[in-house]
Amino acid sequence: MRRRAIHKRPPEPTIALINIVFLMLIFFLIAGSIAPPLDPDLTLVSTRDLDGREPPDALVITAKGRCLYRGEEISPEAYIAEIAADQDAPEIRLVPDRDLPVETLLAMGRALQEAGATKLFVVTERGLE
Repeated sequence: MRRRAIHKRPPEPTIALINIVFLMLIFFLIAGSIAPPLDPDLTLVSTRDLDGREPPDALVITAKGRCLYRGEEISPEAYIAEIAADQDAPEIRLVPDRDLPVETLLAMGRALQEAGATKLFVVTERGLE
């Protein structure tokens, strides 16, 4: 009895296809520039060593509802009076504590608006970076 020869199918050329796709990817990455390159004489500003801190003219509100301006406790009315001396229509930056209840923040915002603030900006952690 004679055994039949088993014919194996030739392997598919997947490696060749992968190589072609890879070369096309490299070509389009090099050929298609999204933005023009920066001037080689340009030196960018380094912000690595900057401290993350609130703006000096901001009103800091602690978790217990105390208002601090430049490290000293102050009332919202006194803060508006001090800021209004420098600005015609005071724009206030609030830096609330993460644990400050929202009701306290809203009450503080209302008190500042009643005292004469025209715009209120809430500074968040991402805004300080």
